[in-house]
Amino acid sequence: MKKIAILFDLDGTLIDSTKAIVDSFAHAFVQNSYDAPSEDDVKNFVGNPLLKMFSSLGVKNADLEKVQKSYKEKYRILAPIHTHLLPNARDAIILASKNASLGVVTTKTSQYSHEILEHLGVRKFFKVIIGFDDVQKPKPDPEPVLKALKAIGEYDEAWMIGDTHMDILAGKNAGINAYAVLGEYEAKESLQGHTKLIANDSLEAVKAIISTKR
Repeated sequence: MKKIAILFDLDGTLIDSTKAIVDSFAHAFVQNSYDAPSEDDVKNFVGNPLLKMFSSLGVKNADLEKVQKSYKEKYRILAPIHTHLLPNARDAIILASKNASLGVVTTKTSQYSHEILEHLGVRKFFKVIIGFDDVQKPKPDPEPVLKALKAIGEYDEAWMIGDTHMDILAGKNAGINAYAVLGEYEAKESLQGHTKLIANDSLEAVKAIISTKR
C-alpha cells in the first residue's frame, strides 16, 4: 500500500479567517495614516506574504515594518474570535490523517499557525507546520513544500491542497501533485489555468486523493 503525504494550505483551504484578516488590515492602515483597504482588495492578495500584501495595497517601503507590527498585534486578538474551520474541513483532516501523513504549508507565520490550529482542536493531526518564517522563499517557490516533506519523511506519493495558484505552483515546482479547492480568494477560471484537479472543498479533494491509494 502506498504511503501518502498530504500538505494543506490554511486560509481558504482549511480555515476561514477573512474577517480577522480584513479587520486587522483596516486597523493597521488607519493606525499608520493610510486609508483602510476594501475587503475585496485585501482578499485579492490573501495567500501572499504580509509585506507583499501591504506593498501591493499602497504602503510605502519605509512604513512596511510598522504597519506589519500593527497588523500582527491586532490579528493576535481577532484571530481566535473570528477564525473557524471551513465546512467539511475537520472531516477532511480526520479522514486524511487515517490514510496519510499530514503537514501544513502556509504564508502565515508558524507561531500563528500553531496557535490557530491548536485553538481549533486539530493541531494534533499534523506532523509538520511550515510557515513564512521557516523559509527563505515562500510559495510559489518549492522550498516550503520540500521542507515539509523532508520533515514528514518516507512517502511514495505527495500532494499539495490549496485554494490559490500559488499553492498549486508550489506543489508542482516541488515535483509533487497538486489539488485545487474552490474558495473566496481565487476564481475557478484562474485555477483552471494551473490544474485540472479542482474540488469543491478539502474533503472532496482528500477523498479523491485517497481513492488512488493501493
